[in-house]
Amino acid sequence: MTTTAPVTTAPAIAAPRLLAASWIIARRSISSWRQQLGAMATGWLFPIFVTLLFLGLFGGALDVPGDSTYVDFLIPGMFAVTMLFGLESTTLSAAADATRGLNDRLRSYPINGAAIVLGRATADLISSLISLTLMAAFALAMGWRPVVGVAGAILALMLLLALRFALLWIGIFVGYGARSVESVAYIQIVTWPIAFLSSVFVNPATMPDWLGTLAELNPISATATALRDLLGATSWPTQSFAGDQAVAMAAFWPLLLTAVYLPLAARRFRKGGK
Repeated sequence: MTTTAPVTTAPAIAAPRLLAASWIIARRSISSWRQQLGAMATGWLFPIFVTLLFLGLFGGALDVPGDSTYVDFLIPGMFAVTMLFGLESTTLSAAADATRGLNDRLRSYPINGAAIVLGRATADLISSLISLTLMAAFALAMGWRPVVGVAGAILALMLLLALRFALLWIGIFVGYGARSVESVAYIQIVTWPIAFLSSVFVNPATMPDWLGTLAELNPISATATALRDLLGATSWPTQSFAGDQAVAMAAFWPLLLTAVYLPLAARRFRKGGK
């Protein structure tokens, strides 16, 4: 009886090659951290500085429902904000590669263009994990104790990484279209209103009705509220569908943003920023 050898399809061959090439690009980005270690460390620790600031400002002024403290309420929200704060570094780094001709050289190499963009995203996620780990260690040192099982902790981590994965494509898209590094410096300013217009620091119910509803629609609010539910922290009452369905919205927003901005970022890379 003659047996036929299994046929290996092209996608099955291409996927490992794509991942291997992406890791090469990611390692290139990670190796550059040594030349800018001070800036990288500042970015990793910055969410901790912000947490200390708001604990000092609001820690004794705001009453949180139930037996929770403001620390219990703030920390899950700051995990979500940690995924936002790295957006400016992603944008500036992408702009530097685009405006200094590095992308032109990379496009001339015999490598899949998707691997280049995916490699940058991989390095960005690793950096975000470092910042998130430092933030979690700080929170535990401050006395924060989540009430969560293994499944809940894994889901919380997946929601955070999904948010970061979605946001980085916005940063890459904006960066690849920049005329200069300085032209995208506004991203550093934009992140603050996004963080403040949310349920991370205060109860949206204290805002005007339209503003509170807008705050609960914020993807950062969705992730923050979902994490509070998953990690056992008492949350303020919600006032909109987005607040009531926080876990679903925390999954929906990253999917939507990734579906929109990932192909746009890839197209901009292929077209040279156009």
